Amino acid sequence: MATDGIEEVRTALEALEERLAELALDHLRQAAEAEAAAARDERDHWLAEERRLTRARRAVARAAALLRGEPAD
Repeated sequence: MATDGIEEVRTALEALEERLAELALDHLRQAAEAEAAAARDERDHWLAEERRLTRARRAVARAAALLRGEPAD
């Protein structure tokens, strides 16, 4: 059934969303460690990567919401 395929993709998107959130948090931790070590360039790198991962996570969350039949924000 086509719905099974959609459900499979939605589940995969939700898992990817969770993984992206974990990676973003890891990058924030790295940025905090760099801040403590007074390594501003490194901190800026980790913060930029965290923002990129967060944007990707939001896009994936919107796609999963659409597949659940919810309005995308």
